[in-house]
Amino acid sequence: MGMVFQAYNLFPNMTAEGNVEFGLRVRGEPSERRSRRVGELLKIVGLTEAVNRYPHQLSGGMQQRVALARALAIEPHVLLLDEPLSALDAKVRVQLREEIRRVQSELGITTLYVTHDQGEALAISDRVAVLSAGLMEQIGTPAEIYGEPKTPFVAEFVGTMNRLETQVVDSEAGLVVHRGRRYEVDAAQGCTAGEKVLVLIRPESLELSKLSPDSPVPEGAFEGRVVSHSFLGPVTRVKINSSDTELTADLQSRVARGLKIGTRVTARFDSGSPQVLTPSEDGRDRPERLDPQAADGAQATQ
Repeated sequence: MGMVFQAYNLFPNMTAEGNVEFGLRVRGEPSERRSRRVGELLKIVGLTEAVNRYPHQLSGGMQQRVALARALAIEPHVLLLDEPLSALDAKVRVQLREEIRRVQSELGITTLYVTHDQGEALAISDRVAVLSAGLMEQIGTPAEIYGEPKTPFVAEFVGTMNRLETQVVDSEAGLVVHRGRRYEVDAAQGCTAGEKVLVLIRPESLELSKLSPDSPVPEGAFEGRVVSHSFLGPVTRVKINSSDTELTADLQSRVARGLKIGTRVTARFDSGSPQVLTPSEDGRDRPERLDPQAADGAQATQ
């Protein structure tokens, strides 16, 4: 079992080569094999030029690469990483998570990666387990965790989610009512008429359009005013207040520039984009949440 610590934990009195070699030397491996293995791993993590440097002579990203190579040197069956990138700046984090993913895929080592960064978990994993209070809320592929949350906790915790408490009024057509207005939601088809359901809508699924002061609100749309902008580069996160409900939409930044604070807008979504959770799916009584066998084969956890 190999371990990469959050705080690196390199031996300060050893060079990069000495740190990577340590596990092999403890196991009594021949000098020639140790030297060959260290050379291979330092090449894999891109540190061949730093072989004779001590930890204090390395950047944080380089130290973490040495820690990864040290854990891999013993050819572990399982590699454990405890928030290995939390102490690094954003750019280095992205570079190193791609490096870790590449190395893991190249060597084929089952890896358990613990992180509180949702984006990191989704980017680096084959399978993600979302934990809450020591219990497993959901396990699945990154796409399933993000696009098909099974509990309200997962829906709120992973990414940003708009939550609408609604009631089914037509189970065949998938019509739900929220604060007196009806909306068509494909996922509500088959639910019991009169049943309360939680409709979940990702920000990227909302479309905003300007609405003139005297224009009526179209059927199936929310009406509100823009209350804030958050520039995120290619997209801008726009929040609107709609009938005492705050909604969040992610728009292309060039589009969002035309929606000033206070602008009256409508928000619409395609009927196929929302997810629906019923009260019975809140996850608190589902036995599989307590079943450790559900985690078999997991290669990343959050």
